Amino acid sequence: MTATPRLRRMFSEQGKCFDVAIDHGFFNEAGFLAGIENMRAAIDTIVAAGPDCIQLTVGQARQLQDIPGKSKPGLVLRTDAANIYGQTLPAVLFSELIDDAILHAVRLDAVAVCVNLLLLPNQPELHRQCVRNVTALKTACERYGMPLMVEPLVMLPNETKGGYMVDGNIGLIMPLVRQAVELGADVIKADPCDDVSEYHRVIEVASGVPVLVRGGGRAGDAEIVARTIELMKQGASGIVYGRNVIQHPNPGGMTSALMAIVHQGATFEEAIELLGGGVAR
Repeated sequence: MTATPRLRRMFSEQGKCFDVAIDHGFFNEAGFLAGIENMRAAIDTIVAAGPDCIQLTVGQARQLQDIPGKSKPGLVLRTDAANIYGQTLPAVLFSELIDDAILHAVRLDAVAVCVNLLLLPNQPELHRQCVRNVTALKTACERYGMPLMVEPLVMLPNETKGGYMVDGNIGLIMPLVRQAVELGADVIKADPCDDVSEYHRVIEVASGVPVLVRGGGRAGDAEIVARTIELMKQGASGIVYGRNVIQHPNPGGMTSALMAIVHQGATFEEAIELLGGGVAR
């Protein structure tokens, strides 16, 4: 069974997508709840701004799918919970799949499922578990026509910065992205590299699989807007941003600005205007 019908709901006719990730409560970190303590309000705000997709967990997806009407964003269902995002790593790390993830996705009318492919320093067993997760999901995704979004995530040692700090080394990002493609990803959700002007190399190694770029930790408006514009110029098919939207003072305005960049090629000035202006480079 082909995944194409759902991918056509996920991406525009031009092959672009903006997915707002609001799945952070899955990871048992108090700091991740900022801006989403009230999920009903957070989802309503993002839905009103009109992104292509919203990334949610199996326990919160109903908050989106209970909204009446046919114009709401598509659901991307997060399928794995991990314990790697704290300031101190636990003695035993895991990235655990929810049970019957693809059947949940079908029941909830998801356009895709998302799963981690984690690469942490000196944690080969965690990486192995993620590979097993991806391969198990791929089999079920093929059976039910569900697109598989794989999230290759290279992280710095905790002692370097502590807690959920991505490694922007393109030499590490590229092979992990390629592994995700080789494992059968229909969509890649990858980190930006340190020098975003080199991101075309990540696009190339993805071998035609669309790449959506993660937003990572909170950054200033000027940085986020300028980075997103450059990533789209480098060939990205879109973005998956979470905290840079939901923790923004104006999440609706930020969503509108980013949608304009992804879908209309908005300039820096045009995007900042949608945010209310007044932001310097």
